[in-house]
Amino acid sequence: MSARKTMTLNLTDAEMSVLEELCARKDISKTTVLRQALRLYQAVEVRAERGDRLFFENELTKAKSEVVLL
Repeated sequence: MSARKTMTLNLTDAEMSVLEELCARKDISKTTVLRQALRLYQAVEVRAERGDRLFFENELTKAKSEVVLL
């Protein structure tokens, strides 16, 4: 297992509320939510760098919305 590092993260009240809501909904820790978010962000960046596009598709209507990355 790789060495772990500790960091301090300053969040607004709104950001902390979102984090806490995700933790409660998924029954996981804040650390786990942030690790998952980092892995997802990394995967999205890798795909975007190779020219892939990201879409959300409504399961019922099949309407698609593209996620634009800055």
